[in-house]
Amino acid sequence: MFRLTILFFLVMFVIGTDTFLISPLIPTLQQLFDIPTEAAGWMVGAYALGYALFALIAGPLSDGWDRKKVMLYGMTAFAVSTLLCGFAADFWTMFLFRWLAGVSAAFTAPQVWASIPALIPTPKIAKVSGIVMAGVASSQAFGIPIGSLLASIHWSYSFFAIGAAALFVALFIYYALPEMKPDQGQITKSPIFGRYIPLMKSPMARRAFFAHFLFQCGFFASFSFIGKWVTDRFDLSIDQAGYAMFFLGLGNIVGSLGGAYAIKKWNRFNTLAAGFLVSIACFIVLPHLPSVAAFESVYFFIFVTMGIAFPLILGLLTSLNPAIRGTISSLANSIMYAATTLGSWIAGLIYASFNGFSAVGLFAAICFAGSLFLFIFSGILAGDARTKKETAA
Repeated sequence: MFRLTILFFLVMFVIGTDTFLISPLIPTLQQLFDIPTEAAGWMVGAYALGYALFALIAGPLSDGWDRKKVMLYGMTAFAVSTLLCGFAADFWTMFLFRWLAGVSAAFTAPQVWASIPALIPTPKIAKVSGIVMAGVASSQAFGIPIGSLLASIHWSYSFFAIGAAALFVALFIYYALPEMKPDQGQITKSPIFGRYIPLMKSPMARRAFFAHFLFQCGFFASFSFIGKWVTDRFDLSIDQAGYAMFFLGLGNIVGSLGGAYAIKKWNRFNTLAAGFLVSIACFIVLPHLPSVAAFESVYFFIFVTMGIAFPLILGLLTSLNPAIRGTISSLANSIMYAATTLGSWIAGLIYASFNGFSAVGLFAAICFAGSLFLFIFSGILAGDARTKKETAA
């Protein structure tokens, strides 16, 4: 179990680093490729768009394939696509390579969340999920600052380093992960998109997934332009912006590792509601803070709550129908990256239109408020066994 936990941690660490790396690089790449602020968000959105579109296919397909092969081939393609980003000559080649990296990640990352309940003993699932989520958090705390430091020498070095690390993880997958061939039955014979029908028919599932969309849209709208905002507001260099991300990543690690304890102590409803309300207040005050230290302190709390909320939400969603965990995990990830695409695009527009981060913070706060309302209204937090059975029917 220890070896699998480390493997899943590393998969999420590498993919997470690549996902978030563009944020501190936006000012440099914007100047290099001579593109306006309104278009800069698409360097984040290209990756997210590729992920969002192909995760819808990857999930149902992976439920009928050997998850080891899906993860291995996906990670290898991810490594190659990320290496190619370092050779991008203009905005559109960067857009293409980022899109391909997103497509590759769409086949890789959901296999982690679908494999955990299949390979990890039930009493250990919450703990392992928290550690794996800490891989994403660690990518913010350590991967992004390291990538930013390399980018301060030359912007391409960060992509080369991530691509090389991804190749190492692909080898680890080959040697450490057991085969996970599907049971032969109805799930392998049903139409690909037909596996989404039980979810689409369920009011609980529809509301919960829309709440998940708003949550991710608000968070990534704000996160995508953190690097540009601290650069504009506090005149930070690219490596200094990366160091700011380190402190934020620590908050995510704290939340990821402490999430299981918080949920056990306060239950899922109270944990999620308190975290969202704290985040809403933080988003509103963020643009008005006078120093980098104050900004980092407030955003630290947002990342703590995100570290707790994300695995909690993903656990709620995958519990809707255990027979199609891969499909649900991929749908959840597809929705996350669709929200990232929309959120980063909206953030670019309103950042340029209102000349700063205030409107972005307000947009994020509104998204979180709507998400919390829908999670409560959906009934998924109540743990009603009868409703869950209806959803899985």
